[in-house]
Amino acid sequence: MSKVAIGRFDVQQAAARFASARPFRHVVIDNFFDAATLHRLIAQFPPFERGSARNEAGLLGRKSVVERMATLGGVYAELDQHIQRREFLDLIGTLTGIDDLRYDPHYFGGGTHENLSGQELDPHIDFNRHPITGWHRRLNLIVYLNEHWDASWGGALDLHENPRGDGATVSILPLANRCVIFETTEHSWHGFRPIVAPADQPDLSRRSIALYFYTTTRPTHELADPHSTVYVDRPLPPHFRAGHTLTVEDERTLAVAIARRDQHIQRLYADAMRLETRLADWQARWGATSLVRLKRRVLAWWRG
Repeated sequence: MSKVAIGRFDVQQAAARFASARPFRHVVIDNFFDAATLHRLIAQFPPFERGSARNEAGLLGRKSVVERMATLGGVYAELDQHIQRREFLDLIGTLTGIDDLRYDPHYFGGGTHENLSGQELDPHIDFNRHPITGWHRRLNLIVYLNEHWDASWGGALDLHENPRGDGATVSILPLANRCVIFETTEHSWHGFRPIVAPADQPDLSRRSIALYFYTTTRPTHELADPHSTVYVDRPLPPHFRAGHTLTVEDERTLAVAIARRDQHIQRLYADAMRLETRLADWQARWGATSLVRLKRRVLAWWRG
């Protein structure tokens, strides 16, 4: 039997905050787990080396993920069992107004997350369909496990109205036992700015548990073509303008921005090449004129 326990909070009050939140529906719940559960989650958090530290481009980075929490044993195996229970899923459903939520046994992209100093996450919307089940991704639930966190260290979760320009942004510090639940739609832009460890804590890391929930259908007005994660590269700082002399830090900022943009472009190219290969395979297999037309239409859509 699971020993994991959720803390006490007013579900109806949290539901009201979720429904009215901007820039998109979300809620912050402090003291999400009871004290005993929180203590065990922090004490048994896996070392960085235990997880996968390769990013979407296949490169080693400063983020480590253990997707299938049950493999960690202990309290993480208990948590895995707890979040599968209909009672827990219905609690989150009541809180968000989304019925018949599904647990993801694959933990695709979820699980334990650890980000080291220097790591950041560009504003993005998440993939909208589960790559194996085809379910609709509806909610992200993140619980932070950092016993101390100062705003000057960066790493706050930013929820954006418009990541490409002006608009409301809500910043949420990743404090221990703080839970953030937010909807995943075509406008739920989120990310976090670079983590900057203080000089006296060079090994500082940002630790969290990320759980994603799905449904088999979703409202018609929220439907979109299936897509992977969509990123928006951050603009250069405003002082990058004609006449400004680049500093060493400016040079580093520029190099990082170019490298990240190149990674995003390479990933899109790889996606396009896989699509081309699949279409060619279908055409060779069936040799149908309709497939040729389908290829042209898909490629036209892909190229905008």
